[in-house]
Amino acid sequence: MNGYLTTHVLDTARGCPAAGLRIDLFRITGDIRAHLKTLETNADGRTNEQILPADQFEIGTYELVFHAGSYLDACGTAPETPRFLDVIPLRFGMSEAAHYHVPLLLSPFGYSTYRGS
Repeated sequence: MNGYLTTHVLDTARGCPAAGLRIDLFRITGDIRAHLKTLETNADGRTNEQILPADQFEIGTYELVFHAGSYLDACGTAPETPRFLDVIPLRFGMSEAAHYHVPLLLSPFGYSTYRGS
């Protein structure tokens, strides 16, 4: 099995997928944080392509950065200065060639994540 990475972002406050949320992917090697790509969620709260497809997969440490503040602004969520949640970095390791699914359940004042399937 080849490894790959996906996500699914759900807006738990509004009860819908989080469409139009920008996500950055970084690979972490020691003190180096290398930007690999930027994607945006579609109407289903997923990206149109795998975040890290099998032909680019490498075991290692990665970081997904979810731009929640911009998404909340675009949804008309009442603004705060500064926003309680603006940028959400999730750093995680991928230790084997497998499907890694990292969902984000998001609201203006909290989030949760887990290794999904």
